[in-house]
Amino acid sequence: MSAAGAAFDTEAVQRIRAAIAGARSVAVLTGAGMSAESGIPTFRDALTGLWAKFDPQDLASIEGFRADPQRVWDWYAERRQGVCRAEPNAGHRALARWAREHPGRMCVVTQNVDDLHQRAGQPDVVRLHGDILWLQWLDECIERPACDATATAVPGRPPRCKRCGNLARPAVVWFGEMLPPAALERAEQVAASCDVMLVVGTSGAVWPAAGLAGRARRAGSTVVIVNPHDSDIDGEARFVLRGTAAQALPLLLA
Repeated sequence: MSAAGAAFDTEAVQRIRAAIAGARSVAVLTGAGMSAESGIPTFRDALTGLWAKFDPQDLASIEGFRADPQRVWDWYAERRQGVCRAEPNAGHRALARWAREHPGRMCVVTQNVDDLHQRAGQPDVVRLHGDILWLQWLDECIERPACDATATAVPGRPPRCKRCGNLARPAVVWFGEMLPPAALERAEQVAASCDVMLVVGTSGAVWPAAGLAGRARRAGSTVVIVNPHDSDIDGEARFVLRGTAAQALPLLLA
């Protein structure tokens, strides 16, 4: 369905647009649904074919990686290829266009590990769950200065450091790992200080990201949820639009 064909409440859309227009600061929290419209399946939706027999913990945890590094590396290599093939959708472009036209007034906090916001031209993006296209070392490097994963890793499945032998892994947050402290701190600051928060394409089931909408609401922000499905945090919103990012965001940010 196109943005023009989506059945949104006209009065709600007008009130949301007015709130955005008058906002000094707009925060945007995006989840897997945002990227799904660009053809990037959610983590669990990607567990098909060869990968259907694996528990998610086998493919997204330190323990799973240590048990079978090649299997986990190959899984992420396949996902990276999908990210590289994907293109930003109308929702990504609408956010980036608004941010460029209103410098310093929008910050996107994303749970997604792709680079679609950046490729759309979004100037301010906080990445809570990392970057699937980058590498980091599995273990802390013992060399001083520390080896650079982009410079000293030699090709392999997975790559290994030619200096210290350390294994490279995707620079994403796995089960049981903490979010990057600086990213989480910035996200919480943005949520606590924004006038409007758009929550787009997230189930609201993954914490601590799911708590950002509640933080924004308690601080007096107008919280707007854009999602074709129910989410666990619908109760935090002043407005809920049942549609996708590509349908709703061009309309709200026109």
